[in-house]
Parts: sequence; structure tokens; C-alpha cells
Amino acid sequence: MKRKKSIDNKEIFLIITIISFFVFTCVSIVYSQATLSKSNIDVEKLRSKVDKQKKINESLNMQVDELASLSNIQEVAKKYGLSYNNDNIIVIENKK
Repeated sequence: MKRKKSIDNKEIFLIITIISFFVFTCVSIVYSQATLSKSNIDVEKLRSKVDKQKKINESLNMQVDELASLSNIQEVAKKYGLSYNNDNIIVIENKK
């Protein structure tokens, strides 16, 4: 006589546990990858902002250098009726 092999409760619980673990693992991997991808996008956006700000800063530094040039200072001094006397200039050294 052939008997059908029946599945008992322990085997059903084990199968459900294994399937649940597999599904949980797959969902965790997908979620982790999505989070990592979002973080990478945010980092790239910040890098872009930093690069843009660096270019702005360089441009402003160049403007400061142009405005602080001796020829520009002399022009502004003449415009306001001031005179340039090299003997009146005191150089202050920055000691670190």
C-alpha cells in the first residue's frame, strides 16, 4: 500500500519561515540600494554646489585683488582729492 506523504505542522512552519526570510532579505537589499543611491545623488548635488561656490569665491578674490591694486587705489585717491605719499605707508607683518 502506498501512503501519501503528508506535511506536518513543523515542516509548514519551516517552509514559511524560509520563504519569509528570503523575502525579507530581498526587500532589505533593495531598500539598502535605494537608500545608497539617494545618498550618492545628494553627495553629488553638494559637490556641485561646492564647486559652484568655489568658482564664485575665486571670482570675488580676483575682484578684491583688482580693487586693491596700487593703480586703482591711486585712481580712487585722485577722485576724492587725496594724495599718495609712499612715506606714509606702514607695512604691518602678520606673525603666525
